[in-house]
Formats: sequence, C-alpha cells, structure tokens
Amino acid sequence: MAAVEEEAADVAAFRRSVGLDTLIDVHTHFMPRRVLEKVWAYFDSGGPLVGRPWPIEYRYEEEQRLALLREFGVSAFTSMLYPHKPGMARWLNDWAADFAARTPDCLHTATFFAEPCAADDVAHAIDQGARVFKSHLQVGAYDPNDPTLKDVWGTLAEAQIPVVTHCGSGPAPGAHTGPGPIASLLARHPRLPLIVAHLGMPEYEEFLGLAERYEKVMLDTTMAFTPFAEAAMPFPREALPRLAALGDRVLLGTDFPNIPYTYAEALRCLEATGLGRDWLRAVCHDNAARLFAL
Repeated sequence: MAAVEEEAADVAAFRRSVGLDTLIDVHTHFMPRRVLEKVWAYFDSGGPLVGRPWPIEYRYEEEQRLALLREFGVSAFTSMLYPHKPGMARWLNDWAADFAARTPDCLHTATFFAEPCAADDVAHAIDQGARVFKSHLQVGAYDPNDPTLKDVWGTLAEAQIPVVTHCGSGPAPGAHTGPGPIASLLARHPRLPLIVAHLGMPEYEEFLGLAERYEKVMLDTTMAFTPFAEAAMPFPREALPRLAALGDRVLLGTDFPNIPYTYAEALRCLEATGLGRDWLRAVCHDNAARLFAL
C-alpha cells in the first residue's frame, strides 16, 4: 500500500508540474477475465514476439485496477480489447458495452476482425455507443486492406470515430505491420481518424510522415521513451522536433495494466524528452479531451 501511495504522489507531482488536474489515457486494457489471464500468461512466458522477460506491474483484480487509475488522477481511459480469430469480436464488444455501462469514466471501446460479419459487428457496436475502436494488426494478423473491412473503414471515417491501431512492427514484424499497409488504407480513407499506437515503433519516422500528410492521423505514446522500449527500439532523437510539431495530435497511452514498469515512470519518460510543459499538457489531457469532447 505504501508503494502505491508513493507512486500516486509521484503521478500527482507530475500533473502539478504540467498544470493538469487529471490525465486522459487512450490506451489502457480492460478485458473479460479469462481473456486477460491469457494475455498475462503470454507475457509471463516472454512470448515468441517479445523474447525477454515482461513482468506485469499491475496484476490486480479489475476493481483494484480501476481504483488505481482513478488514484493516479486518470479521468478517462479506454478498454482496449482485440480478437485473434474470427467469431470473437461481437462477444468482446458486448462485454465492453457492459463494462462501459458500469464504468462511467471508461471511453466505450470496441473492436473488429477481418471477417464477413465485420461491418455488422462495427454497426452493432456503434449502436451500443462505442466511441473508440481497437485494431491490432499484429495479434490479429490481418491486412487492414482486406476486402471484408472495406465498409468498416468507410463507416468509421464517416462517423469520425477514432481507431487505435497497433500497426508498427514492434516488438516483432507481422505479416501486415509497418507503414505500407496503413499508407494504402489512408490513401483510400484520408479522413479516417486513426491513432497509431506506440508512436508506430519502431517505424517512428515513417508514421510521423503519415501524420504529417493526413490531418486526421494521430499517435499515442504507449511505451515510447521508456528504458524497456528504448533498449530495443529507440526513438530517433533527430525526430523529436517533428513530434513536437505534431503536439496537437499526440495522445497519452500507457498499456496499463500490462506494463513492465510503473505508470509514473512512463510519465517521467515523456517529461524527459524535453518537449516542454505545453506539449505534455496537450498530450496528457487536452488533445484527448478535444477529440472525445470531454
């Protein structure tokens, strides 16, 4: 308990230093218990895509995890969840709708998979009130340009519902990761509000280029600049001015609770970029508040 209180105090000190009462985190994971346990088991084993120890920092029951985020001053967060095979998306979305209904500070999150029912699944989730979607190209191992997703992207672009997308090739390349597939998608849907997870690591500069080209493309900071990520996928320091220039389209993400370090450390690593108080205030609250009308 003392360690938690100490960390909460550290997070509060960070908020005060940038002039924020609260934070908004667009990349946190809440899932059905049996799904989350499988995710944790994967990280416990090191995972074939990870190749090194990944201790889960916040392996708590759901209510404890929610209480901790709130103690950190996180006023809004997501329940990022994702299918790895056909037939999962609809029941994951039904769970997420129930979670959002009983968790008012959660931004109602949904997902989809490249399968014939994808458009119906997305329409159903929107009818349930979904405000943000998750697309995990690495775990799902699907091409964002799969014909079954044509109407999905069109619907989300028209409705201007953001999609947090793990499309970078970290921690290991997938069949459809990297900037190429996303560039093709954006060429067809230039106004799609796409949030590139993890700043697109390790193809940071290529994804910065897509954000510079398409005004609706955003990036989240999940794991970026932490020693854990920098050891294998360092952000190029010469690209920091480009990230600064995109300061109105960068959003705080953390991967809570599935991170191998503390929440406070993730924030302090963002501060250590030297991009300044105004940039941090926008990233950690104001940009997401504007995006989700909070």
